[in-house]
Amino acid sequence: MLKSSVVNLLDSLNVADSDRDALVVGDSSVSYGDLTTRAAQWRGRLVAQGLTVGDHVAVLAGNSIDFVLAHLACVGAGLVLVPLNPQAPQPELVAELAAVDPNAMIVGPVGADAYAALRGSGVAPPIAFATTDALCAAGCIDLNSPGPEAEVVSVEADHPAALLFTSGTAGPPKPAILTHGNMASSIAAIRALPLDFETNSHTLLAIIPLFHVFGLNVILNFGLSIGATLVLGDFEGPDQAAATIRARGVTIMAGPPALWASFLGSNAEARDFESVQLALSGASKLDGRVAEALRERFGLDVREGYGLTESSGILTSAMGTSAPRGSVGQMLPGVELRIVDQAGSDVLVGDSGEVLARGPMISPGYWNDVDATERVRDDEGWLRTGDLAIVDENGFISIVDRLKDLIIVSGFNVHPVEVEAALQSHDEVLLAAAVGEPGDAGEESVVAYVILRPHASLDEAALMEHCRGRLARYKVPRRIAIVDAIPTTAVGKIRRRDLGA
Repeated sequence: MLKSSVVNLLDSLNVADSDRDALVVGDSSVSYGDLTTRAAQWRGRLVAQGLTVGDHVAVLAGNSIDFVLAHLACVGAGLVLVPLNPQAPQPELVAELAAVDPNAMIVGPVGADAYAALRGSGVAPPIAFATTDALCAAGCIDLNSPGPEAEVVSVEADHPAALLFTSGTAGPPKPAILTHGNMASSIAAIRALPLDFETNSHTLLAIIPLFHVFGLNVILNFGLSIGATLVLGDFEGPDQAAATIRARGVTIMAGPPALWASFLGSNAEARDFESVQLALSGASKLDGRVAEALRERFGLDVREGYGLTESSGILTSAMGTSAPRGSVGQMLPGVELRIVDQAGSDVLVGDSGEVLARGPMISPGYWNDVDATERVRDDEGWLRTGDLAIVDENGFISIVDRLKDLIIVSGFNVHPVEVEAALQSHDEVLLAAAVGEPGDAGEESVVAYVILRPHASLDEAALMEHCRGRLARYKVPRRIAIVDAIPTTAVGKIRRRDLGA
């Protein structure tokens, strides 16, 4: 919890020994001392161009040293970081820039093509910074050129530190405001867990996109707050990631279910994961079969957590608890949760309801969107998460589904994850997604999309029969399409709004 209303998020990140490696990318590394100095120099260059406290700075840099420096420079100067996905399609980036109206942009090598397209369309901010000769030749200001350093500024705890776009799994992405106090409180809550987070002793694998709240606050900021060495990179596949984990002695790693499942299809060995002390899965539900296979093959006890962009990171964690498999554990210190029915009353143990969250880590709302903010936050500070959950008699929470993803068939509720689990229980099914398809009379029916494993011989009829043996009749899909790909976000959530039901 914060002890003062005047802070800077960076105050909680400057704790490590100066000669310890802060960042590792391939064969290159940056010490904490060098990182602090270079961030101060970058701040100086941003301020020298007239950027002032509260200005928005978009960043297209991927998982790189440039991204980390941009983050530290912006936050330290009281600027508002707007991290963007450099691989996003141009229309999405154009819409996001329009939503936040950035005063400047920082471009890393991985974002060069996206920046060129934005500039060619006339929508790029008037000021752009970069570190490569090619980008500087294209008109960007060189962040590596000599210049004065700038000190970290003090801001109020409610001053925005970042605008992070929600994943948009069921609607257009919106920029959520995360304040210095929000992000610092979330880090403090994680550090208060009864786990070994000894300063200067851990190595984290930063494989999750840093433009996502999971990567930015749960991995990057938390890692810096315990003086960890962060191994960055966009790994080419699970074999390379496993080799890096072994070579670097990674002790803490986190990722979406897709990452964990990928190791099962790789050539990784148990010895690659011998150094891992804490393994966390988040962003969507981890298949129990995958979790058990990871334990049997690699000795990994992968535990789940739960959070969202608007909560600055995780709200619950099963790490260090006796939570049953499939549970996201219990509330972190400082977090308040309720599970309520449609009338707003607390549900009984074992009954499902919507998760409401409150605490100092909860976003004050969406940038420049009062209506959207009022739809999810009430006068008492409770955030409607839109997630359905149940709690057991021991206080352990399990996420059931997204409220807005519910499919209503003849008045009965159908949870897509239940249909997906039934389909994925077949050995030849790799991934499944279920959505509701409106009918002529306003009724919905279930439609599923399935990716088969290589060399599978299943057809729609066989999949239907498989479902009939595992689901109530109204839950069985009306049709099942076998497809080559299912749209997902950068952290593996199914983008149901992009399915052509």
